[in-house]
Amino acid sequence: MTNGRIGIIGGSGLYNIEGITDVENIKVETPFGKPSDQFITGNLEGKSVVFLPRHGRHHNVLPSELNFRANIYGMKKLGVERIIAVSAVGSMKEEIKPLDIVIPDQFLDRTSGRIGTFFGGGIVGHVSLADPVCSVLAEILHKAAKNAGATVHKGGTYVCIEGPQFSTRAESLTYRQWGVSIIGMTNLQEAKLAREAEICYSTLALSTDYDCWHEGEEDVTAEIVLQNIMKNVDMAKAIIKYAIPMIEGERGCGCVNAASNAIVTQKENIPDVVKERLRVIFGKYL
Repeated sequence: MTNGRIGIIGGSGLYNIEGITDVENIKVETPFGKPSDQFITGNLEGKSVVFLPRHGRHHNVLPSELNFRANIYGMKKLGVERIIAVSAVGSMKEEIKPLDIVIPDQFLDRTSGRIGTFFGGGIVGHVSLADPVCSVLAEILHKAAKNAGATVHKGGTYVCIEGPQFSTRAESLTYRQWGVSIIGMTNLQEAKLAREAEICYSTLALSTDYDCWHEGEEDVTAEIVLQNIMKNVDMAKAIIKYAIPMIEGERGCGCVNAASNAIVTQKENIPDVVKERLRVIFGKYL
């Protein structure tokens, strides 16, 4: 059995997970402000889970307004060791069709001004992000997607844009030339912070459209995205229910000790107030 909880971050259209028993809504206080919403804890497929709707249960938080640090801090505080991040994305490749599922293994940052680290304010550290997704968790999601009957693509790069507007045609065509697979607005900062917090992280990306690069398809609109999200959400829930029982045992991946040699500042030079603020995240190293 796994000792830590399994976190699920629900993207657009995924505001709850049916089948969770012993449900409890928990308001988590963090040193970084308010999370997107209350955390929902309970049991799913025999495992302890923590669910958070990324944009709030009423979808009232923009991608640029997300308090990524508070969301990941809350997951860590509640004992989460693995996070499945569900996300609606646009496809940047012909072979990734709307309603397909993608399990990306890389990210490309096109955001500006977002905070994607717990370090700073008196403590300096650098974790490795060469491989930003937990390969073990990604493989579980890939198997679960196949079991659920999804058309799934394993691997590829997720380009994270600022939003909330969709891309210009020039941007979309440029990203195509870069060879990215999918485009979204949220998952990069989550992956960075999860790695610092030593939480395994993998994206379950739901393809909804072809952005605006495809000459034979209608340009992406919120209406198109929402229509396809609602079709995709049931598949996402099915994949999660297949995946949860497959998560077993102690973690053997590098995520477990990702921050072990990351902190550069000597402990005696880190202010006490900073140590207290980050005790949940880096406590064993401070």
